Amino acid sequence: MEFKLLLILNLLAVGVVCASEAALSPDKYWNAKLPNTPMPQAIREILHSDLFEDKSTSVVVGGGGVGVNTGDGGGTQVGVGKGGVGVSTGKPGRRTNVGVGKGGVVVTAPGKRKPVYVGVKPGYSPFVYYYAASETQLQDDPNVALFFQEKDLVKGKAMTLHFTKSANLAAFLPRQAAASIPFSLRGLPGVMDYFSVKPGSVEARLMGATIEECEAPGVKGEDKYCATSLESMVDYVESKLGRSLKAVSTEIKKETLAQKYTIEEDSKKVGRQPNYVVCHKLDYPYAVFYCHKTASTRASVVSLKGEDGSEVKAVAVCHEDTSQWNPKHLAFQVLGVKPGSVPVCHFLPQDHIVWYGN
Repeated sequence: MEFKLLLILNLLAVGVVCASEAALSPDKYWNAKLPNTPMPQAIREILHSDLFEDKSTSVVVGGGGVGVNTGDGGGTQVGVGKGGVGVSTGKPGRRTNVGVGKGGVVVTAPGKRKPVYVGVKPGYSPFVYYYAASETQLQDDPNVALFFQEKDLVKGKAMTLHFTKSANLAAFLPRQAAASIPFSLRGLPGVMDYFSVKPGSVEARLMGATIEECEAPGVKGEDKYCATSLESMVDYVESKLGRSLKAVSTEIKKETLAQKYTIEEDSKKVGRQPNYVVCHKLDYPYAVFYCHKTASTRASVVSLKGEDGSEVKAVAVCHEDTSQWNPKHLAFQVLGVKPGSVPVCHFLPQDHIVWYGN
C-alpha cells in the first residue's frame, strides 16, 4: 500500500496534522538524534521525507475523496470507492498514480507507459533463527545464495550470488501514526479491516507471519524488538549501544541475475563485538523492522564485483554461536553443517541494516 495514502488515512484517523510542530518528522528526528551519522541507503529509500517538508499543509475532505495540498502546487488526490483505492501524487504531468485493488498494488510512475506490479510471496524470514526452511524456500528463495562460511570471506574468493532490489516498498509511518495502529495477533482482524485486507489473502498471510515473528520469543542470548517506526528503531538501538551510533546497509547499483561475484579486497570489519544490532525488514503495509542483538556476531563491509562488471558494497554478518538455531534452518541446509559446528555468515539483502557503536 502506498505510503502517502497510509499516512493520510492515519493522520485523519488520529487527528494528527503533518505540519504540526508538536513532533519531529522521521528525517528530522534522525538528524536531531544522530547528527553525525550518515543515513544508510536502506533507510533513505523508504523515508519519503518530501512529505514532511516545512510547507503549509491543508486537508480537505469531500464527496470525491480526500485532497491534500502540501504547498508545492502539486497536491495529493485520494479517491476511495468500491473498486479499491486510487492515489495521484505530485505536480501535473509528473505524478505517480497508485491503485490498490483485488490483484495487488499497481504503480504507474512518471515516464512509464506500463504499470509496475509488485508481488510478494508469503514465507518466514531466513534471518529469524528459530524457523525451519520449507522446501519452497530451498528451491525459490534468492536468499539461499547469501549464506556462506567464514573461511570464504577472503580477497579473490568467487561466489555465485543474487542481489536484487527489494520488492518490499513499504515506507515508514511517523511514530504517532504507527503507534495508533494495533500491532498484535489479537488486533490483526481490525487492522486488516482498516487496511482493506481480505482474510485468507496473500497480504493477510504476510501480515500474520510478520506479527508472529515479532511476538515469538527470541532464541537464547538474543535480545529482539520489532520497530514500527524509524523513531522507535533509533530509540531501541540507542538503548542497546549508546548514543554514538553508525549504521550501514548493502548497496547495489543495479539488479542482476545470479552470477559469480569476486571479493575485490579484504573485508573491512565495522564495530566490535558485542556491540551490534541488526535490523531486518519484514512484510507489512508500512515499514516494520525485526531488530535483534546477539553476543556472538561480527560484521564487515565487502566490495564485490560481478562477471558483468556490476559492483556491490555488501554487508556481511557472521554468527559464531548457532547452537540455539533451529536444526532445519535454511543456513544449515544450504551449507551442510550442524548447529554450533562452525561460524555461519550471510550477506544482508538491500533493505536490512547493521547498527554498531561508533
